[in-house]
Amino acid sequence: MRTNRVKSALVAGGMPVGHMVWEFKTRGISTLVGSAGCDFVIFDMEHSALDFDRVADLLAWARGTDLTPIVRVPDLTSDYLARCLDAGALGVMIPNVEGEAEARRAVEMAKYPPTGRRGLGLGQANTGYEPVETAAYLAEANAQTLIIAQVESPIGVEQADRMAALDGIDILWVGHYDLTASLGIPGQFDHPRYEEAVRAVIEACRRHGKAAGFQPGSPEQVRWALSRGFSCLSYGVDSAVYRQALLDSMAEVRRLMGEAGRRG
Repeated sequence: MRTNRVKSALVAGGMPVGHMVWEFKTRGISTLVGSAGCDFVIFDMEHSALDFDRVADLLAWARGTDLTPIVRVPDLTSDYLARCLDAGALGVMIPNVEGEAEARRAVEMAKYPPTGRRGLGLGQANTGYEPVETAAYLAEANAQTLIIAQVESPIGVEQADRMAALDGIDILWVGHYDLTASLGIPGQFDHPRYEEAVRAVIEACRRHGKAAGFQPGSPEQVRWALSRGFSCLSYGVDSAVYRQALLDSMAEVRRLMGEAGRRG
């Protein structure tokens, strides 16, 4: 089974960095993300039109890279978690987890016995279409499978300590837009209530030796996240990164055209 680069980096005290894909569902996107130096890619099913068939394609194409492929599922159901993992994902991100019971349910769905209750569908994408020695594979899969619980509400913040304490949960991930919206301060990332919530999540992660995750969309947000103590970052989403790069390039093109026009 492939090594999970996110888990390996965290165990070694490093900081894994990745990128989220929700628009460019192409054969080459994983290669592009990997060639940019990312450790992982998150394929987002929560806020996109991605279906299982396309996710399976994206995961298959990701297998040709060193990236660790993760799927953000739209809901906490075995139908999503187990099928994405069977299709070759090495991790799942679950939105808006609001307590120990939900976090425990995620672990049960994503991990094989004796840790969880995930059903065995071996010999397909999750095993590279090769036969495996069952007991050894189950142990290795449980060790390599990454589970990310998103904290996106006041209830999730209140329950952060219980969730971080749970074996099997690797990362608590602050969903900053949803968190501010649920706090009644949408988009106010400098608000004291938001800062207090972030601090509570990070402190819970530190107490229990878990990582705190965040998705910055600018260098300024990266600096903010690092100063607060986040230890796993996913930089931007594909469409936003592409748009900003194109805006910057077009501004330069028009500047150069203007210079050429003045010389003419």
